[in-house]
Amino acid sequence: MPKILIIEDERSIRNVLRNILVEEEKDYEVFVAEDGFKGLEIVKSKDLDLVICDIKMPGMDGVEVLEEIVKLSPELPVLMISGHGDIDTAVETIKKGAYDYISKPPDLNRLLNSVRNALDKGSLIVENKKLKKRVSKKYEMIGSSEELKLVRDMIEKVAPTDARVLITGPNGVGKEVVAHWIHAKSKRSKSPMLEVNCAAIPSELIESELFGHEKGSFTSANKMRKGKFELASGGTLFLDEIGDMSLSAQAKVLRVLQENKISRVGGEKQISVDVRIIAATNKNLKEEIKKGTFREDLFHRLAVIPINVPSLNERRSDIPELVNYFFNIICKEQGIPVKKVDDDALSLLKNRDWSGNIRELRNVVERLIILGGNSISKGDIEKFV
Repeated sequence: MPKILIIEDERSIRNVLRNILVEEEKDYEVFVAEDGFKGLEIVKSKDLDLVICDIKMPGMDGVEVLEEIVKLSPELPVLMISGHGDIDTAVETIKKGAYDYISKPPDLNRLLNSVRNALDKGSLIVENKKLKKRVSKKYEMIGSSEELKLVRDMIEKVAPTDARVLITGPNGVGKEVVAHWIHAKSKRSKSPMLEVNCAAIPSELIESELFGHEKGSFTSANKMRKGKFELASGGTLFLDEIGDMSLSAQAKVLRVLQENKISRVGGEKQISVDVRIIAATNKNLKEEIKKGTFREDLFHRLAVIPINVPSLNERRSDIPELVNYFFNIICKEQGIPVKKVDDDALSLLKNRDWSGNIRELRNVVERLIILGGNSISKGDIEKFV
């Protein structure tokens, strides 16, 4: 149930606002305060979703209250209530962080629409924060080995620059994790990072995915669509499995890297883009160049900074740390007490051949959690792995 606070010194208007919210929207929990000081006490003590605050009040005016709320809870939406003579001040409060303002006397539809929109925005911000937290956990880099330390050092050096990066390594080693860390530590981190899996998109559609298309450019092009290069402008574009990209698309990507301009499929207009490219592949691109399936000039454009991510077999000392990490997060996901792994079982896991790398290790841990005992033993490993 959304919690809304009304801060208004005039009792009649305070009651009108409260009655509108309670009667029109049955699922709102409404608090009231007759001045800014009491209002801020409620802001500090309650987990609010919205504040509606008058501008002209004795003691502490609404602008001061807004400034304090922005300091205390910057994500909390605030609607300002303005009299006829307060419109300029109300507009100024928008610059200071207010979501919107409502004129006195409040219009029913205007008030309810602003309240609903503000609550939607607030819940979206909260969801985005939760999503970012989940994403950051998804891309954690676990391990203390020298091999992984070298990768981390490369990330620290290359991330602040705009240099293109080519990430190599077998499937399942965490190339996507490296790409996300480079973006997160870059000056583009507040702009989007978009991903294209070049192996998952049919060759006849890859150009539309990358560059977009104009309406009518092919049979199913019912409307104009922007491509990933255009959408990622200002941020980062991660081209995963670039070794599987068609030669036709490679030629167009090369031109974009040379000119920083794209043309949508079926269009002639040149559109400027500002994108940092991070590419990844599990293939040996020098071998692909010899076969004629990958352009040598594109390779040199992409591989300004090459980063090779070691296989799990090359960093076995990280396996105990990874196993404990996966046990903790998977048990939490499954809603069961965290299981332990005895030393003999851990030794077997450490010395096993991991052709599927970290992805395979995670699957094995999940299997052991579901099928094994409360403490994972050597027998569980021999039976289920």
